[in-house]
Amino acid sequence: MCQPELVSAIDSAPPVCVLGLGLIGGSLLRAAVRSGRQAWGYNRSSESADAARADGFDADTDLVSVLQRANESGAIIVIAVPMPAVDATLEAIAAHAPNNPITDVVSVKGEVKAAVERAGLSAKFVGGHPMTGTSASGWAVGDADLFVDAVWVVATDEGVDADVWSQVADLALDCGSVVVPAESLEHDRAVARISHLPHLLAETLAITGAAGGELALGLAAGSFRDGTRVAGSAPGLVRAMCEGNRDALLVALDEALDLLQGARTDLLDNGSTARLVDSGFAARGAYESHERWDIEDVQVGEPDWIERMRDAGRRGGVIRRSET
Repeated sequence: MCQPELVSAIDSAPPVCVLGLGLIGGSLLRAAVRSGRQAWGYNRSSESADAARADGFDADTDLVSVLQRANESGAIIVIAVPMPAVDATLEAIAAHAPNNPITDVVSVKGEVKAAVERAGLSAKFVGGHPMTGTSASGWAVGDADLFVDAVWVVATDEGVDADVWSQVADLALDCGSVVVPAESLEHDRAVARISHLPHLLAETLAITGAAGGELALGLAAGSFRDGTRVAGSAPGLVRAMCEGNRDALLVALDEALDLLQGARTDLLDNGSTARLVDSGFAARGAYESHERWDIEDVQVGEPDWIERMRDAGRRGGVIRRSET
């Protein structure tokens, strides 16, 4: 049974050091503190750090002192900065807390993993990705409830340290999430389809709608609002995650373009959209009927645990916090 091994005793759980206090990092700091963990954070801008302190949280703009504190306490370090800032953040960790367990909450895993390897920190790193968020950004919009019942991918790559993997999974569970084990590149191929491509489609729909002028925008209702919601995300963050997953996103984008081109051809030649609409209806039904099941037969650290965890994740398996 893997759940008993992943049930953390909060009193003995390692502290949490969050680097970056935007929506995800700020929410994580809040959730970790609420769970009973000792936690503190860093943010480059004094505005966010000051706001966090005003809300009663431990935050600083001095990265070196924050990392030295992590080093002294054995804290798990969470990288919650945008992808373009990851390399510099890892350089600081390598200089001041090279032996700490490290994870991240960046939306691409392969590129972060490569950056960790360049920094020489792979031995203590396990990637992570909470599949949650809003179109807003910054400390002020953070919420300790953001992760409740959300999926949190914990990277299950060949050779990962079982103890660090368990610490990362425990943190996700303490924040209220359910854990999905997945290999980093498999994760990236999946999120290209269900996260990064939707951002590009939302931008496209927003542009197309706005091109219709005031009348079109005045008539826009639920389908336009829902379809363009993530187009309200900060452009820099959207670019960072889409461009950071370039190869996988190109594959998904080509498939989407083929579908749209096929729909255009069908409409032009036959006056019909049936092929796309019927297939889309069936695909939405598959999403709505998807069911998670609990991974209960894998012991973290046993000889074949990595492949068995990854296989379970591929088939819809999750790890939940034990009720006992």
